[in-house]
Amino acid sequence: MLIAGLLLINQIVTYLSVINYFIRPSYQQINSLIATQVEQIFLQGLNSPENPLHEKFMETTGTRFHTIESAMHAGLRDATYYKTLSVDISKQLGGKTDVRTSGGVNYLIWIRPPQDPNIWISIPMQGMEESDFSPLTIYLIVISILSVAGGWLFVRRLNRPLQALQKAARKVGKGQFPEPLPLEGSSEMVAVTNAFNKMSQGIHQLESDRVLMTAGISHDLRTPLTRIRLASEMLPEDQAWVKDGIEHDIEDMNAIIDQFIDYARQDQQEASENVDLNNVIKELIKGRLLEQGHHIELQLAPLPNAKLRVIGIKRVLDNLIENAFRYGSADICIITKVDHHSKSLICNVRDYGKGIPESEIPVLFSPFAQGDKARGSVGSGLGLAITKRIVESHGGKMLFTNQASGGLSAGFTLPYST
Repeated sequence: MLIAGLLLINQIVTYLSVINYFIRPSYQQINSLIATQVEQIFLQGLNSPENPLHEKFMETTGTRFHTIESAMHAGLRDATYYKTLSVDISKQLGGKTDVRTSGGVNYLIWIRPPQDPNIWISIPMQGMEESDFSPLTIYLIVISILSVAGGWLFVRRLNRPLQALQKAARKVGKGQFPEPLPLEGSSEMVAVTNAFNKMSQGIHQLESDRVLMTAGISHDLRTPLTRIRLASEMLPEDQAWVKDGIEHDIEDMNAIIDQFIDYARQDQQEASENVDLNNVIKELIKGRLLEQGHHIELQLAPLPNAKLRVIGIKRVLDNLIENAFRYGSADICIITKVDHHSKSLICNVRDYGKGIPESEIPVLFSPFAQGDKARGSVGSGLGLAITKRIVESHGGKMLFTNQASGGLSAGFTLPYST
């Protein structure tokens, strides 16, 4: 828009300059010549048929003298009133002058002079046709269109690497690592793109190293845990309570190790599928074994399909359902709806417990953080951190709100495309 605006101003200034310094002086000179010729006609009496030079003058100059009636038959009725010429020539002739122009094969200027308002004088103007005034306008319009089109192509070519860089940066922010971007554009753009490619490769390497390190630690921890489990099996029967405690601790440690691996991996290897979120929820509820007294109510609105990593979304839902049962109430409700304005799907898992303090909601999603110790929080504190990373990798966000009637609504939004 800036380039187009500057080009438009340039064309307007050029147009005004041509009019003021070329066209207007030419018109003023033409007006002066016409007024001088009319004055000479009446000074020398060339308008009178009795003047011996009358016929010679008309033959030489092509000027004709008409009555009002004959002028109408000669083309005055099709002539156009020309205000600018009338005003200028009136000033030079010292009286009101009616000036009209008619185009066609012969371009004529019709004048009713103040010296004799009962006659019309037609003066042919050689080389002055209506089409002679249009090339300037056409030229300026063509130049303007070409300039704006060239500027648009230039800006588009300049913006293409920026748009590619923006898309790649969003992917890296979601934990995805695109192929190195091509080095194109200005030298500064090439330098920025090259730095981004190196940064992306470095982050990818760090992620790979972290996953490898986590897998190695989990492997090294599980070996001694297996030995401890075998050793506990050798305890005498009168120490069965010790054995049960050890096995319970080993199960908790294995679960924590699995969470560490899940947090590092984020299920990025899973392919996205175009599915209905409601079907994913129904499938998860159907395969979930509910404890005695637990109940899940479904309030599912019709939803459009969305590109989802099904296993990852099931993990998110499973974590929210587990937290609702553990910290909320035995009865929970899963609600889905669609916001067409923001093109997003909304899913909430609501419990009817005590809720949590508003001040603790922002820190719930930090790794190793746990909310409301009074509710008996257990585990590693990675569940919601994993949930948040999975949702954000889909381009969505987490929604945690306390309900006015009691309970917590824990959910998320996911984008969909039509």
